[in-house]
Parts: sequence; structure tokens; C-alpha cells
Amino acid sequence: MASVALAVTDGMPLLELAAACAIFGTERPDLVDTWYDFTVCAPAGAQVGGWFHADTPHGLDALAAADTVIVPPCDDVEVPPPADLVDAVRAAHDGGARVASICTGAFTLAAAGLLDGRRATTHWLHADLLAARYPGVEVDPRVLYIDEGSVLTSAGRAAGIDLCLHLVRTDHGTAVANAVARRLVVAPHRSGGQAQFIAAPVQPDNGPGLAEVLAWALERLDQPLTVTDLARRAHMSSRNLGRHFTAVTGTTPLQWLLTQRLHRAQELLESTDDSVDHIAARVGMGSAATLRRHFNRAFGVPPDTYRRTFRADPRREEVAYAG
Repeated sequence: MASVALAVTDGMPLLELAAACAIFGTERPDLVDTWYDFTVCAPAGAQVGGWFHADTPHGLDALAAADTVIVPPCDDVEVPPPADLVDAVRAAHDGGARVASICTGAFTLAAAGLLDGRRATTHWLHADLLAARYPGVEVDPRVLYIDEGSVLTSAGRAAGIDLCLHLVRTDHGTAVANAVARRLVVAPHRSGGQAQFIAAPVQPDNGPGLAEVLAWALERLDQPLTVTDLARRAHMSSRNLGRHFTAVTGTTPLQWLLTQRLHRAQELLESTDDSVDHIAARVGMGSAATLRRHFNRAFGVPPDTYRRTFRADPRREEVAYAG
């Protein structure tokens, strides 16, 4: 059973802690046989959200025993993160743990030296300060979360939920992560590359909103959609659609289409017995060879290997259709 430890120190905000507890700390026997062994680690007397006491027998030194460590936001980014937290996070990572930060928890990871030479993100309001204080970190304030393997960072609050679901998706597959998201009534997948909601001038649509265009495209992934098709649906020129699309989603229309097709392929590999050729047709990839090439590039394994990994538990075949 994989273990997840939540690092808590005095003054941390409550929302981000609650989200991690809800995702990793709730048993889900109807989805998988073994969920996570979840532990809250905190120094004695730690107070969360200004009033909630973290009453746990596990101190921060217990982080070193976890497979994954979640580091919530700092209480105040103007103040260096607590030295005992920094030391404990560094020790956990040195011991082989996967370490993920939510929002300004990235300041703790940076103080521990875990972000040196890596891409990282945090809430866009504090991105400049993170970059100035830790010049060895490549700070990207535009994205929701960044997965650098053993070190992951996310933007503000809701993006922390996206990152936690990304970890579930990595460990248990797309269908299980989607089922958890539905129970939390949140979006099942927002890619890490999606833009943070930063105030920026965006030209208003003259026709259907972009959300309607995306929904329209998702219903037609088996078709050979082009940027021209999307632009026509949005009543824009292809150039205007490209600018608007990038401003809202943080990626290009074609890259977004490819990403959605790959995610649909993941779901079909987990939840059906369709051949790779049939799945390639259903997601608009044209051929099994094309699907295998893009799938392997995106996920590091071919579709057949992915299916064997995430079809080990037969209940996963039903998860994609579960409420």
C-alpha cells in the first residue's frame, strides 16, 4: 500500500489541507483494493486556519517514511518556511519520497533545495517573489501544476486539487481518478499546462463561447477536426481563435485536441476491450501506429502496456461508468 503524508505546520490555511485529506484519506474499496495509507504529520500544538488544532501523534520526522509527501501553502511567504519543515521535506525526498507542493508550498520545496534547476509553479501572485528569492528555480506562473517526476508543484488552491487528482491518475489510472473527481464534483481533468486564471485582456467572443466550442469538439474526437473547424464553430478567424484559445487554455487548439484524444484513449484502454486499432479510430488518431507513437511520447509506455497496468483490478472496468 502506497503511503501519503501531509505536512502540517502552525498557521497553514485549512482548505488545501482538507482537499488532500478528502482525496488521499478516504478509503475507496469500490474502486481499488488498496487505497493510500494516509498520515497527517505536524509538530505538537500546530494550529490550522487560525483555529483548527492538528491533533496527531506523528511529528514532521515521520514524513521520511512516506512514499509521497504533500506540502500545503506557507502561512506567510514573507517569512521563511519553518526550518523543521524544510529539513523534514528534504530528508523525505532524499529518502526517495515523491514530494508535491500546493500553492505557496513551493517556497518550502525551494528552501529545501528541491527546485534548483527545475521548472516549478506557484500562485501567480507570488511567482515573482519565488523567482527573486530562489534564482536557481525556473518559475512558470502560467500553468496549473508541473510534474518533474519526484518533485511536483501546483498553483493556488483549486490547482492543488488538480495536482492531487493527477497523482491519483498516475498511481491508479484515469478511470479511478475520474471517479474520485466526480464524487468531489470537480472537473475530472485539467492538464497541468492549462493557464492559471490570471487577469488578462481577452477579446470577447462574437458567437458561441469557447467552452461551448470545446464541448462540441469533445463530442467529435473521432472526426478529423482542424483549427478551421473550431474557428468556424466559434465564428472567428483561425488566427483570432488561436490567440483566444492560448490566452484561455495556455495551449494551442491542435495541442489541446491531441491531449483530449490521448486522455480519451486512456479511458478506453482502461474501460473497454477494444483493440488499439479500434480505439485509434474512436479518438481520431487514424491508425494504431499513430496512436502508439503519440501515446508513448506522452506517457512513456505503449498503449498495450498501459492497459495491462491499469486493468489489473477488474473493478476498474466499471469505474468509468460509475457515479
